[in-house]
Amino acid sequence: MNSTLNRHWSPLYLVVAMLMTLSQPALASEKIPRLANGKPDFSGIWQTTSAANDDLEPHSNRKDAPPSAGIVEGGTIPYFPEALEQKKRNFENRETLDPARKGWTLGVPRAVYYPAPFQIFQRQADLNLVPQFGHSVRTIHTNGSGHPTDPNDWWLGDSRGHWEGDTLVVDVADFNDKTWLDSAGNFHSDALHIVERWRFLDKNTIDYQATIEDKNVFSRPWNIEVILYRHREKNFQLIEDYRFTLDYDQFYPPKPETK
Repeated sequence: MNSTLNRHWSPLYLVVAMLMTLSQPALASEKIPRLANGKPDFSGIWQTTSAANDDLEPHSNRKDAPPSAGIVEGGTIPYFPEALEQKKRNFENRETLDPARKGWTLGVPRAVYYPAPFQIFQRQADLNLVPQFGHSVRTIHTNGSGHPTDPNDWWLGDSRGHWEGDTLVVDVADFNDKTWLDSAGNFHSDALHIVERWRFLDKNTIDYQATIEDKNVFSRPWNIEVILYRHREKNFQLIEDYRFTLDYDQFYPPKPETK
């Protein structure tokens, strides 16, 4: 009797199990926030818990950073030999050369994994990213427009996004060479080109991936990935942070003593 029941119910059980498995991504997809046009809505205040800003590559503890496994796929950034020597010089002099220590804008993609929150304001035609640190506002255009035909060299580059399903794919180009990728001296030239991929893991978690290439600095494109978490604390908001860590006397020399 039991064997007969098993023969009849096993196929049905398998069908039900398969349907439940197939429905799970759809159910998860329905739970993420969306705009009126159905596209995922990344609006909110986000922050990483990674130590990527200290160094994108794996590193042990040092006086100015805790140890970390890094966020670079494969572990190592593929520098050209001459560029690697420049990176080493940057590292040795990071306390004075790091653009963030001068109060400059963090740039792309560093503002995403800097250890401070940033806010996204999203509309159908664009997303505006506002980091807590610095004065910058980055706009990602999602209106189908392309990069300008007469580009400038911008601090944040020029960001043009499109949707691949529920993933926002952003092409970023037209940079200057004045920002770093982290505080360990990893750098780029004005030939930097980035392709970002933003997607929800759930309504409060974003998976951020970026492919980075620079024909003047890196021998091939390379990838990074970080997880971003939504701030859900009551009344949480960004707080202006325009720190300058250079010697105060460089800007305001002391007045000579008078007798």
